[in-house]
Amino acid sequence: MKINISTKVNQDYLSVKNGFDETLFTELSPPFPPVKLKQFDGSEVGDIVSLELNFLLFKQDWTSEITESDTTAKEYFFVDIGVALPFFLKKWRHKHRILNVGDHAIIKDEVEFSGPFGIATFLLYPAIYLQFLYRKPIYRKIFS
Repeated sequence: MKINISTKVNQDYLSVKNGFDETLFTELSPPFPPVKLKQFDGSEVGDIVSLELNFLLFKQDWTSEITESDTTAKEYFFVDIGVALPFFLKKWRHKHRILNVGDHAIIKDEVEFSGPFGIATFLLYPAIYLQFLYRKPIYRKIFS
């Protein structure tokens, strides 16, 4: 399943690129489930991001590796791939794109995921979509 969400922000793309750090990552974490950041190496190839999701009655680890990263005159992007996922996910690929549109930028979250079986993927869609929709006002506030 795929989700694509775009957010226009009022900073140039290189300034936005520089703001993609541990502080932003923490700000983007939704209220539920609470997220504990266990490791944040950055957004370059080989970097690891590891989280603990707290569902109150149980906890799940989520670890992703940055497998691609590039900066051109048109955009900056990096891709994280889930290497250790919570039980409800089988596959995770998230391409973070920051497009250069002059004095402002467009942040694009391009997510591909699947659950452990077909119907689970469809059931996960609304929750994952809302998690990324939650980011839009945060991006706008931080990069205003």
